[in-house]
Amino acid sequence: MSPVLSVTSTQLSAWIVAFMWPFVRMLALISTSPVFGEKLVMRQVKVGLAALLAIAIGPTLGTMPNVPLVSAAGVWILIQQILIGAAMGFSMRLVFAAVQAAGDYAGLQMGLSFASFFDANSGGNTMVLSSLLNMLAMLIFLAVDGHLMVISTLAESFHALPVSEAPLAASGWHFLVLAGGNVFSAGLMLALPLIAAVLTLNLAMGILNRASPQLSIFAVGFPLTLLGGILILQQLMPHLAPFLEQEFALGLANMLHLVQALRP
Repeated sequence: MSPVLSVTSTQLSAWIVAFMWPFVRMLALISTSPVFGEKLVMRQVKVGLAALLAIAIGPTLGTMPNVPLVSAAGVWILIQQILIGAAMGFSMRLVFAAVQAAGDYAGLQMGLSFASFFDANSGGNTMVLSSLLNMLAMLIFLAVDGHLMVISTLAESFHALPVSEAPLAASGWHFLVLAGGNVFSAGLMLALPLIAAVLTLNLAMGILNRASPQLSIFAVGFPLTLLGGILILQQLMPHLAPFLEQEFALGLANMLHLVQALRP
């Protein structure tokens, strides 16, 4: 006679809790992080990936708080896990926001502000150069296994900030706000060589216009600025990957620092 498998309600509740709380944090990070959180990725894929990660990582997380899932304390923990995962994904997305900002700065200097199209991810018009740099950044991110490092950092976050009822520290949100300043500084550093070169070209054309008023700068200025910007951008492409690798490493470090700062 085969043995009968019996499961009590207490054991079933413990299994559901051990799966649900890590699953919610993982789903929040996947929904907001680069590559995984793009609108082109179907929701079923995001939910399935988060469920697989929860099943794989959940048994290594130790004992969960002895709190019923359907209770005030359980809902509070659920909300905390959503905030933690979303904050981690947002801190990594700031790196790609810096790349898009660099594309906006460079596009304005090159006279490509009118060359824009509707971007489904941002929900508005985006410059062509900004979208190009963003796609290149995503390809480099995948090439250096950045998506795998994000998942590894997510698994490590459960040890740095375990699931608990304790409220999150306010210093973590302050750190996230300060990390937003990296969008402007990193974007400007990436676009600075092109901005400086195009500015020098504009100054040269201004001096040429003063020396020879008969020359129509408005007729030749735009083609020269655009051509010069494209040539300079071509020279900057080999240096894009090393710069972005440093920014990706900084983004991953910020994810861990954010989790540690949120710890009460």
